[in-house]
Amino acid sequence: MFRDVSACNTYNYGDALYWDARYVQEAHCGSFDWYQRYSALRPFVRKYIPTSSRVLMVGCGNALMSEDMVKDGYEDIMNIDISSVAIDIMRRKYEQVPQLKYMQMDVKDMSFFPDESFHSVIDKGTLDSLMCGTNAPINAAQMLGEVNRLLKPGGIYMLITYGDPTVRLPYLSRSVYNWKIELYVIHETQSSTRLPKPG
Repeated sequence: MFRDVSACNTYNYGDALYWDARYVQEAHCGSFDWYQRYSALRPFVRKYIPTSSRVLMVGCGNALMSEDMVKDGYEDIMNIDISSVAIDIMRRKYEQVPQLKYMQMDVKDMSFFPDESFHSVIDKGTLDSLMCGTNAPINAAQMLGEVNRLLKPGGIYMLITYGDPTVRLPYLSRSVYNWKIELYVIHETQSSTRLPKPG
């Protein structure tokens, strides 16, 4: 297991300072959804995650995904991000939407939440960010260990990634997780994008 250099550039996507600076810089740009918008992911989300589920959205950033899920009937979405800037923006934006909650948190240590707190965890690019940072294998293992701890029995970890499956699967298929893995390939649409350079 190693750092996924194929999907990285020179930015340290695992660093809170990088993301804080980026969200300050792009505050005027509005929301941004990494990779795919909810409309493209909806068939998978609705297939695997009941609307009554307690959902954890890791690395939420300022994306519209959680808002779109609430519009689609989801009732309880906890959103976390390492960037306090992003969380402050989103907390203010959705203060009148009780289905959405926001907390600043590092996915490598989510000890605020008790074991088996969530029916599902959705990750749209967060593991990818850690895989581009320093200490990638350790950070990825810490995050996935936390995801595994937080999932209720039979829970769903939905990973939306640009990472090569041959690089991601060794992390996901550790026997300690005992996860059943299903892999789908979603072709890139015009509404999705790869990690852009800031500025």
